Amino acid sequence: MLAENFELIESIMLYGGLFILFVLMSFAVHDVLSKNNVPLIGRVVTYGVLGLGAIGFLAKGIIEWFWLSTGV
Repeated sequence: MLAENFELIESIMLYGGLFILFVLMSFAVHDVLSKNNVPLIGRVVTYGVLGLGAIGFLAKGIIEWFWLSTGV
């Protein structure tokens, strides 16, 4: 059974790992920003960049899923 679903398990673990890394990165960024008293605009820009990176990975996964489902 493991050999049959190896690619599926690998894909789930990859995206799960990336999700955990983004969560840990956001905790680290939040800690640094709160300890250094960064102004609101700096926090918005920092969280925006981190969010856009996460949205980019999400978009890549959706595009990849769409292409594989249509046979491209």
